[in-house]
Amino acid sequence: MKIKNPFFKKNNNIYLNDILKILGKNKENKKIKINDISDLSSASVNDISFISSLKYLDILKKTKAKFVIANEPHSRKIKYFCKPIIVKNVLKSIYDITKLFYPDSLNDAVDFLAVTPNIVKYKNIKFGSNVLLGNNVKIGKNTIIGHNTIIESNVKIGVSCTIGNNVLIKNSIIGNNVRILDGAVIGKKGFGFFPDKKKNIRYPHRGMVIIHDNVEIGCNNTIDRGSLSNTIIGKNTFIDNQVHIAHNVNIGNNCIITGQVGFAGSSKIGNSVMIGGQAGISGHLKIGNNVQIGGGSGVVKNISDNSKVMGYPAKDIRNFLKENK
Repeated sequence: MKIKNPFFKKNNNIYLNDILKILGKNKENKKIKINDISDLSSASVNDISFISSLKYLDILKKTKAKFVIANEPHSRKIKYFCKPIIVKNVLKSIYDITKLFYPDSLNDAVDFLAVTPNIVKYKNIKFGSNVLLGNNVKIGKNTIIGHNTIIESNVKIGVSCTIGNNVLIKNSIIGNNVRILDGAVIGKKGFGFFPDKKKNIRYPHRGMVIIHDNVEIGCNNTIDRGSLSNTIIGKNTFIDNQVHIAHNVNIGNNCIITGQVGFAGSSKIGNSVMIGGQAGISGHLKIGNNVQIGGGSGVVKNISDNSKVMGYPAKDIRNFLKENK
């Protein structure tokens, strides 16, 4: 189910010709309205999407998007499934189109509208000292908010949650019975950029962080919001202290992630996965269900269901133990 994003104002009057113009292309049918820019998996019929590698060809075959940004070599294979819009630099084109739809998606400005909460308005909620809430923040009953915590505009927090001290939450939707420990930063923009000639260009981040029920987030965790999709933490997942979760990462249900683990962007983690301390997961990977990853491991390729791996690069744990007797 697609969750409506209340955090970034969207331009709803974008037509195909508007996109073709900023891409330097010839105009076509001016009546074709484009609803949004989305990744291949979540794109709807009236969205525009993109492909930067043929390893996503299987996903492209299933996408609902009619128009897909691509470079010339990829267009020969994808033209059978959608209408490619050929560009020289896919990332630069995505940047331009996203900025057209979401002018504020590059910003991570301070919410200067955040104020001390009105205790009468928020019944059955306990607030510590120096708490600030933005506009339209929704908090469920029996929730506790710790000292010096800032919850910015439009954030939603469920019932019976505990939010620790010195926490920052923005661009996030949080379920019921979630515990977020001291010092966590949730919903800031990710480390997204791409080089363009002599400078680095910041990548737009208009996605959210979605945290499902019964999750625990440890102290000083950093969870980045998504760029064109969302960062998601599945129900009943427990995350230790000082873990970094990059943009678009999707972590499944019932996972256990110990201290100082790092996830690079857009990796998908299955259900009931256990990850030891200081392990690193590279970007755009798929980790199956019931996988166990040993501490200090470096995961650089997909891992199938029910695997146990360790080492750098991570390999089957039996092979690792044989090689390191």
